[in-house]
Amino acid sequence: AFDVLNRVYFNAELPKVMITIQSRPKAYGYITCNEVWTDTDRSYYEINITAEYLNRPIENVLATLQHEMVHLYCMVNGIQDTSKAGRYHNKNFKAEAEKRGLLIEYVKYIGYSKTTPSAQFITVLREHGLLEDSIQHFRLEPLDVSQPPNTTGKPKKKSSTRKYICPACGMSVRATREVHIICGDCFCVMEQEEA
Repeated sequence: AFDVLNRVYFNAELPKVMITIQSRPKAYGYITCNEVWTDTDRSYYEINITAEYLNRPIENVLATLQHEMVHLYCMVNGIQDTSKAGRYHNKNFKAEAEKRGLLIEYVKYIGYSKTTPSAQFITVLREHGLLEDSIQHFRLEPLDVSQPPNTTGKPKKKSSTRKYICPACGMSVRATREVHIICGDCFCVMEQEEA
């Protein structure tokens, strides 16, 4: 799907990325602000599609992929499409996304971010065989890998620590009080995970 969308909407000019499926319950997907994957020859951005939202219609999942590809296009072409550590999507994002088959609506606090596939986008997906298979697996609830499983049968005590997660790369840290912290890898403001 990435290769097809890259060819159709971006003239095959976007760099290759690493595509992951991980938990990120507050978003359908994300792209890292920097190239966070590497092999011996080059580095790659990461586009993540959130595991808990794979049960949406395939055209909506692919619209999320396209949304993140628009961010990639803007990054590599020097177009400022967001502010507030990448949370607020501005009119530049809306314009670039709508050129590429997405319908973008305004949402308070996150700007022009609500994304749905246009009829034209769905036609492109159909023409390239991307609607033939739906995704059969999705995560039912977020997986907290930061804590070992409770095998004692006793309820866990409430912790006084807070967990902060980078919205771009998923790096997490813990603090015993409220802090304002930036990820050293992505330079994005880390967000406190809700309990």
